Amino acid sequence: MPDIRVNGVAIAEAEIAREAQHHEATSAKAALAEAARALTVRALLLQRAAELGLVAAPLSQDGGRETEEEALIRAVLEAEVRAPVATEAECRRHYETHPRRFRSPDLFEPAHILFSAARTEAAAYAAALARAEVAIAAVQADPRCFETLARTQSDCPSREQGGRLGAVTRGETTPEFETFLAALEPGQLCPVAVQTRYGVHVLRLDRRAEGRELPFEMVRRRIAGFLQEVSWRRAVAQYIALLAGQASIEGVELRTSASPLVQ
Repeated sequence: MPDIRVNGVAIAEAEIAREAQHHEATSAKAALAEAARALTVRALLLQRAAELGLVAAPLSQDGGRETEEEALIRAVLEAEVRAPVATEAECRRHYETHPRRFRSPDLFEPAHILFSAARTEAAAYAAALARAEVAIAAVQADPRCFETLARTQSDCPSREQGGRLGAVTRGETTPEFETFLAALEPGQLCPVAVQTRYGVHVLRLDRRAEGRELPFEMVRRRIAGFLQEVSWRRAVAQYIALLAGQASIEGVELRTSASPLVQ
């Protein structure tokens, strides 16, 4: 990697290598490039803080504490970056443009019988599958026996409730379980055994409550916060681009959108 200088100040290769550990990339070379850009942005901001004569005390944030450099970067951004606040009309337009984002989640009330087995144990998993298929056939012949089978055969604590799991939303169960659950109609038994990492399930959907659109007033603050964050990141990216345009930068092509400071 060529020598990197920001307004004549060099960034050491060792520093870039240390920074690269914090960047996910498709290759070591790409991680080094991302690190070089991030350190270049940091150098620009710290140099600007020095020009302004800023002093900032580190703050505690999210259970940690800022470093002195992080505090200075925060101070320079707070001093020089202004982002427009989203208006009521902009918030409402965002709400109307993305209606699916502002719905209460669908609720499902499933019941299941779990035959526990690890996928890595082929014989045990095959036996669990066979037991589940027998149970499905029994429930298809007499739906009333589901609860009895759950109480006597299920390996899940929900057996104490006849296999009922209570209300769940998308993302609260395994992907395989959720896929079959979403395809069922209320009261329907899944005709095939559901295989997950926990074992094999006999699945029934008891009830479904479709999500509903949340009123604008309920989500306005969330929308305003989201739009403000987007506006702030855009303003920071523009500010860094301005600093870069006024600086002498050697050895790196600066793309501010790649910086973790503005993502």
